[in-house]
Amino acid sequence: MTIVEDAKKGIITEEMKIVAKDEGLDPEFIRRGIAAGRIVIPTSPYRQVKLCGLGEGLRTKINASIGVSSDIVDDEMEVKKAIAAEKAGADTLMELGTGGDFLGIRKKVIDSISLSVGSVPLYQAFIEAARKYGSIVHMTEDELFKATEDQAKLGTNFMAIHTGVNNITLDRLKAHGRYGGLCSRGGAFMSAWMMHNEKENPLYSQFDYLVEILKEHEVVLSTGNGMRAGATHDATDRAQIQELIINTELGQRAHDAGLQVIIEGPGHIPLDQIETNVKIMKEMSGHKPFYMLGPLATDIAPGYDHIVTAIGASLSASYGCDFLCYVTPAEHLALPNIEDVITGVKTSKIAAHIGDMVKYPERARQWDLDMGRARRDLDWEKMYSLALDPEHARAVRNSRAPEDSDACTMCGNFCALKIVNQNYNLAK
Repeated sequence: MTIVEDAKKGIITEEMKIVAKDEGLDPEFIRRGIAAGRIVIPTSPYRQVKLCGLGEGLRTKINASIGVSSDIVDDEMEVKKAIAAEKAGADTLMELGTGGDFLGIRKKVIDSISLSVGSVPLYQAFIEAARKYGSIVHMTEDELFKATEDQAKLGTNFMAIHTGVNNITLDRLKAHGRYGGLCSRGGAFMSAWMMHNEKENPLYSQFDYLVEILKEHEVVLSTGNGMRAGATHDATDRAQIQELIINTELGQRAHDAGLQVIIEGPGHIPLDQIETNVKIMKEMSGHKPFYMLGPLATDIAPGYDHIVTAIGASLSASYGCDFLCYVTPAEHLALPNIEDVITGVKTSKIAAHIGDMVKYPERARQWDLDMGRARRDLDWEKMYSLALDPEHARAVRNSRAPEDSDACTMCGNFCALKIVNQNYNLAK
């Protein structure tokens, strides 16, 4: 039986117990969430992973994405990025390579870390078709499903699969138009294939077969967001909402069949539409885990898109988003390097915590309370231990060390906290 089928039968599995302990919750809460489709736990029969629960009632989690491109194929560098992402605190990793040896690189990445790893098998199928036949449009349906199964057998824990890009969705896209075009690689590949071959998306038309493959290998279905906006002016348009309708309907079918399901959300969204997007997705899907790609709240800051994303992601998490895909400073500019990956993970972790302070104030704000008291008491070692990045915090202070070891060089001899502590007892 799958973990969903166990949960529906009232069975609390070892995976549920581990996640419950990590979250500080009752295992029965986790079981009920999985049975209802509100929580997923990516796992695999092929490898041991660091278990991570995603969904309502759980801490907001962070995904880091890596992968070679057609311009830069460096297997060892991707392995180093994967290791760096895990060390920086990523909860999951997606390997999204579009060059080189698809299965070989993914195998190296999977073997190098303990995190759950996700993929987009559609990339492999289309790009291998381009290599073999000269164009992506000559990919066969069997090749698409074979790539999916081959990647599942490696121990891939979740897959972004573009089930909602169908003929109706394309009609909505063409009728409405776009200011920023179609930014999803998966959406672009599938749209081109469908229009050239005048056929329906096989991931939609043969959805039950897809579910059989994923279920056999215990892979979580993450309904790909092929119609997400690549510009804030295209946010929440007809094509995006049409795809969401299809994906939530298919997501329920998959869950009813015993599969764990995540619903992916849009990418570029102005702040005033974030709440709407989260709440529409949650209501349409029956409150399945929501995986937000970013989101980016403005389009004008290349080089700083990790900061743009942190703003959108913190708001998304506060409204109920469960899972955030990081964005690095290299977004829209270049393939990220190791430092970009580390910065992206840590920035998104800050955003997730800020959102959780709103979503789960009794649990999440205790960390901030402890830091506030440590700062009041000028307890630097305590502050370092509570910092999101203790090594960085210590290094910054030591690089500009004060004469007075109690203070810092921001205020020096005129440290407000030291003055107050010497004259008043304000401790709580």
